[in-house]
Amino acid sequence: MSKARDIADLQEKARLVRKGIIEVSHACGRSAHPAPALSCADLVAALYYGFMDVDPKNPEKEDRDRFVLSKGHACPVLYSVLAEKGYFPKEYFSTLRHLDSKLQGHPVYGKTPGVDMTSGSLGNGLGIGLGMAYYLKNTGKKSKVFVMLGDGEMNEGTLWEAINVAPALKADNLIAIVDQNYFQSCGSTEDICPMNNMAERWRSFGWNVLEVNGHDMEEIVSKLDMAVNHHGTPTVIVAQTVKGKGVSFMEHDNSWHQKVISDEQYETAMKELEEA
Repeated sequence: MSKARDIADLQEKARLVRKGIIEVSHACGRSAHPAPALSCADLVAALYYGFMDVDPKNPEKEDRDRFVLSKGHACPVLYSVLAEKGYFPKEYFSTLRHLDSKLQGHPVYGKTPGVDMTSGSLGNGLGIGLGMAYYLKNTGKKSKVFVMLGDGEMNEGTLWEAINVAPALKADNLIAIVDQNYFQSCGSTEDICPMNNMAERWRSFGWNVLEVNGHDMEEIVSKLDMAVNHHGTPTVIVAQTVKGKGVSFMEHDNSWHQKVISDEQYETAMKELEEA
C-alpha cells in the first residue's frame, strides 16, 4: 500500500549519506570509489529511509527486505547508509580497504552487518537477487529484493540471463535499479559499449519499466511507490544520474571513479555538502 513520505526529510538523509561517502572515502587514506557511490546516493537513501523494512538491531531477520549492491565497488554509499542507520559505528570508516576490516573494498556478506550479498564481480547481483526473491515469494513472505546495477555493468552477459528468466518466474517482488550515469571504470559507456534504448531493452524482456531522474527525490519516491505496488512481473527503474553528484569537482569527472581524496579536497567537498 502507498504511504505518505516526507520528501524534505529524505533529501536531508541523502545529504547525510553523501557526507558519509566522502568521510569513509577520505578517512581510510586509500583509493576508494566516491563518484559511483555519489551518483546513486539519492536512490539508496530513499530505499533505506522510505521503503525498506530492515532492522539494525536484527540485521538477519528472515522477513526483512534485501538490498543487493551489484555495483559493489560503490560500497561507500552502502557503508554510509548502514552506519547512519546504526548497523555499525562510523569509527569503522578509517578501516575501509584495510586487512581484516569489516569494511572491505567490496561488500562482504557475513563480515559487515547489514550487507545481504557479497558483490564486486559485476553482473552477478541480479541473478542472486532473483534467487532471493524467488525463495521469499515461494515461502509466503512479503519481502522485496532491491538490486542496484551500474550501466557499465549492463555489458555483462550473466545479467541478461537473469533479466530473461525473472519475468518467467513472475518475480514481482524483485526491483532492479539501473544507475545510468554514463560512465564505467575505463571511460564513457557511450565510447566503450553504448547501451542505447536502455528502457526498451528491459521492456522487450517482459519487465515493468519505469524511468526517473535519479536526483529528484519526489520523482524517486513516486516511481518506487509504483514499483513496490506492481504485481505480476518484476520492475526495473532506469535512473538518469550524474557521476559524482553533490561534489562539484567530482561531477562528470570519471577520474573520481577510484581515487584518494586529499585533505584539501575533503574540506571542499564537506563544505559543499554542508551548504547544500
